Amino acid sequence: MNSSRVSQHVREAIAAGNASFVAAIGRHDPAAAASLYTRDGEVLPAGSEAIQGRPAIEQFWRGALDMGIKGARLESVEVDGTDDCAYEVGRYTMNGEADQLLDTGKYVVIWKTEDGQLKIHRDIWTTNLQAPAPAGR
Repeated sequence: MNSSRVSQHVREAIAAGNASFVAAIGRHDPAAAASLYTRDGEVLPAGSEAIQGRPAIEQFWRGALDMGIKGARLESVEVDGTDDCAYEVGRYTMNGEADQLLDTGKYVVIWKTEDGQLKIHRDIWTTNLQAPAPAGR
């Protein structure tokens, strides 16, 4: 993990947040996943408007989990910032039943301190998988 100026506290807080997110996905617990975001946090998925606030984020993750996501892996590549606001660049993998690969890609997360704890404030990702070829001729 590249993290030239970031404090050990920030690195540990982000690692703990990521571990909690992965655990929530593995338990199929969208409420726990949403609790890791700031009150006005946003997820910024492709093909969708921004989804803001914990209730909407919980609904988003419930829909994703109901579509078959059974597990996630996150790998931080770069972290920088302060105790109040930091960013993370990383890689993700989402798996389904029997560890079937559903998606893999990269992400950027902005972490912000809320109530004394670093939480996900902005969350955007993009797949590495090619879109399926259009059906037809």
